[in-house]
Parts: sequence; C-alpha cells; structure tokens
Amino acid sequence: MRVTISAKLKLRHSPEQKAKLDAVSLAYRDALNFASEEAFKLDKTSSAPKLHAVTYKPLREKFGLGAQLACTVERQVAASYKTQWTKLKQNIKSREKGFTKKRYKGLDSAPKFVSRTLEYQYQRDYSWKKDGRVSIGTLDGRLVLEFDGHQKHLDYIQQGCETGAAKLYYQKSRKQYFLIVALNIELPDPQPTDHKNVVGVDVGQRYHFVATDKDGKSLFEKGAATGQRKDQFARTRKSLQRKGTRSATRRLVAVSGRERRFVADRNHVLSKMLLTRFPGSIFGLEDLTNIRDRTEGRSNPKASKKARKAKRRRSQWSFAELQTMLAYKAPLHGSLAVRVDANYTSQACHKCGHVSKDNRPGAGLEFVCEVCGHRGHADRVASVNIGLRTMLVRQDWMSTGVLSVRPDVSDVEVKAARLSRYAELRWNPDTSLAL
Repeated sequence: MRVTISAKLKLRHSPEQKAKLDAVSLAYRDALNFASEEAFKLDKTSSAPKLHAVTYKPLREKFGLGAQLACTVERQVAASYKTQWTKLKQNIKSREKGFTKKRYKGLDSAPKFVSRTLEYQYQRDYSWKKDGRVSIGTLDGRLVLEFDGHQKHLDYIQQGCETGAAKLYYQKSRKQYFLIVALNIELPDPQPTDHKNVVGVDVGQRYHFVATDKDGKSLFEKGAATGQRKDQFARTRKSLQRKGTRSATRRLVAVSGRERRFVADRNHVLSKMLLTRFPGSIFGLEDLTNIRDRTEGRSNPKASKKARKAKRRRSQWSFAELQTMLAYKAPLHGSLAVRVDANYTSQACHKCGHVSKDNRPGAGLEFVCEVCGHRGHADRVASVNIGLRTMLVRQDWMSTGVLSVRPDVSDVEVKAARLSRYAELRWNPDTSLAL
C-alpha cells in the first residue's frame, strides 16, 4: 500500500541565494499569468498541447525558464482552466435545479496567479545530494542548499523513499523559502483482521465530530469555541472590507491567511485525537459530496441576518479537510478510513430501523424514534449508523477480499440496493458483531 505525505523543508539560504530564488519564483509567476492570458485568447482552452504550441518559445526566451519549467507552466495553466470549466458546468446544473441563482464568473476573465510558488519535477528540476543537501534549479543554474524539517520526514528522505514533485514556496512574513516535497511511503497492504475495532464518525458544526466504536464508547468534540473564533474572523473581515483602503486590503490578506492556518491546525488536532483515542481501527466516514448543493436550496436576498449567518457558517464548514487529514494519517497509525453512504444516518433508528424526519423533533439534537421510543443524541445515533455501515463494509471485505473505500454513487440501482441492506442493520451492544 502506497501512502503519499508532504514534507515541508526549510531551506537554509544566504541573501545571495535568496535573490536567485526570488528571480526564478517571480519569473515563474509572470510566466503563469502570460500563459493564462494566451489560453484565454484561445477560447479559454484547457488543452496543454494547444497552449504548448503558442507559449513554449516565449516562455523560454522572454522569461528565461528552462524546458521543464516551461512545460510545467503550460500544464498548470491548462489544469487551472479545466478546473474553471468544471466549476462552470456544476454551476449551470445547480442553477437548473434551482439551488442557486448566481452565475459563475470564474471564466469572465483570465485567471490570475499571485502566489510565488513554483513546481519542480524530481531529477529534472531538483534532486538529493549524498551529503544530505538538495539541488534545485534557478534561472542561473543549480543551487545546492541545506535544509531542516520534521525528523521523521528527514529519515524517510535519508532512507531513499520514492520522491515525487516538489513546490518551492515563499513565506512573505518570514522572508523564507520552503520546499514542499511529496514522499511516497510503502506500507504493508491492509487486511480486515488487522483492524479489530470499527468506529463511526459523524461530522458536523455544533459538534466537530461524534465518534462511536463497536462497543458503544463515544467521543464528542464540541465546535462552539471554534465557531466563535470564526465569527471573530468574519467580523474583522467585514470591517476591513468596509474600509476598502490599501492598508485594509493588506490586512485582509493577512487575516485570511491566519484564519486558514487556524482551521487547518484545528483539523490536524481533531484527526490526531481520533487516531490516538481509537488506535488500529477502521473509521467510517460519510460521503458528503455536494452536500451544500443538496441542503442549502435557493439563495434568498431577503433572508434574515440569522439565516445569512447560518449560511456563512455552512459555507465555512471544513468537513472535507478533516476527513482528508484523517484518511491520509490513518495508514501511518495502523488504521484505515473508508467512506459510506450518508443517507438517513441521523434519521434512522438503530434499534428498530424506522426512518423518518420526525425522529428528530425540530431538527434538533434530540433523537426520539416514533415507533420504539428510543431516545438519544442525534449525532451519536448518526455515528452508530455509520459504524454499522462500516461493519458491513468490513464483512464484505472479508468475504470478497476487495475493499471499497468509497461508495459508487453513479449507479442509482446499486445505491438503492446498498440502502436496502442498511435498513436491515440493528444495533445491540450485548450481541455486538464479533470482529
């Protein structure tokens, strides 16, 4: 099993070496903007070969980029336009379904690149030296630099693990360059017998997550404090946006970066908390693809202040980042993460199987089954249902030898058959499934 992790290496550069890194990073950024303008003129093309025919020679001559960096610029711009086209198509579908009235404007003008971040290809633009240093390309040849980083990542590099592409990243506040390298780690293929515990994880806003294992032990993590901190960031942004001065704009950029780092750090802490509390487990995660399009409905310009605040909080809900961090960290901690269908997890009673919206009076946190009268915390009920579905995934894995880590939602009939199987699941800790 191959796991890819990112190693952030701090480069030890002198002022003279930093000047060379400045030159190549600024030239790369200008080349991206040039190629973006050319792609816009070519009917907003997302084809790298078409872009190559027009921009390769100017990228080499005008910006002084090497052959590999010039090709990387073309591919990056083409990928950016492909993303914009995908978002436009999604927006058209959402407008047809009435989910939103806003028109996507990402392709009204050529996408602009502002970050001084460039991509290096291993053995072409950068390589490792035997003495523990790294050689990276600039406009004036190679620079050989020493670097610092997390000791575990340094050990992987020293052991000669497979290395992928890298990004040269400039942190303006510290005037420091970092090399972010993709490391491919080989781990033993997971087996169902390696994981004795099954944990269902329900993510939300009032509670970052509620996790319940096969023995009924639950872990709640409230999100009130984080929500208040995000509200504070929102108030600061609103105040700066009203000012509109140049200094306010600079401050706005700094605040947005601080908020982004705060959310990422919080999700790192939450994912590690789950992995240390439930070691060696299979974690079941809800497949929440397009959850906002399915739940938010039409935009309402006359919405109340409370409704607008709730919508803003939903838009800032970083469940995908939390799930991604948990998924990539799990194999490194001897665990595994799989996705299951999210349908009716908080509306289904795990005691009798009855499914109804009315099982959650007022869509609150209390769950009361209309049929059997079972009461409980709605998010805990959801985590139990997710855990049951994860147990079913594990049983299928043991019987077929094939692990489905993500449900196939493209086939309606297949999904309906899975939901029918879920409806037959029941929870009883006294007769819990032997793992």
